[in-house]
Amino acid sequence: MIRPITICTILLTLVACSHIQPHAASPMELNGNVSAGMPAIDTTSSIYELPVLDGVSYQDVVDSLKSVSEGLNFVNSANFPIGEHLKKRGIDPQGIKEVHSFCNLSLGAEIMLDHPEFLVFAPCRIAIYEKPDAHQKLKLFIALARPTFDLKSIKNPTPRAQKAAQELETALLKIMYKASKGDL
Repeated sequence: MIRPITICTILLTLVACSHIQPHAASPMELNGNVSAGMPAIDTTSSIYELPVLDGVSYQDVVDSLKSVSEGLNFVNSANFPIGEHLKKRGIDPQGIKEVHSFCNLSLGAEIMLDHPEFLVFAPCRIAIYEKPDAHQKLKLFIALARPTFDLKSIKNPTPRAQKAAQELETALLKIMYKASKGDL
């Protein structure tokens, strides 16, 4: 017969020596909010990626990005057609590859005034690209460099900066989702 104290000792030893440690939330588990129907945010990644719906063209995505972002007080400050630059160097880009930069100064200023070093992440970036799907056919995707993830690089971000980064990311996720469906 095993005495109760021995069982407790064994259990405490197993728990204390276990390699599986409970996940402790970081002090700043801050993320944007996704709409119904969108995949959850992977909090361990700076990238949020959505497949573009079948039947939605590259031009539909670009037109939607422009229309929806303007309606949410964003400026499309720059576009970088990386695929075109690769072609000029004789490199096959293997589909569409480009980055669109977006700025919303009313939200961005809230972060940058408290933390000027956050400028290294400005303006916000949304990529449009093609990559092979499960059948090795090129599929169009849209992805965001998440502002709340970028804010983790700032030591002791202010509550104002945290709130602004969350609002900024939520708005960009909304823009992306609508663009992935070709909504105007």
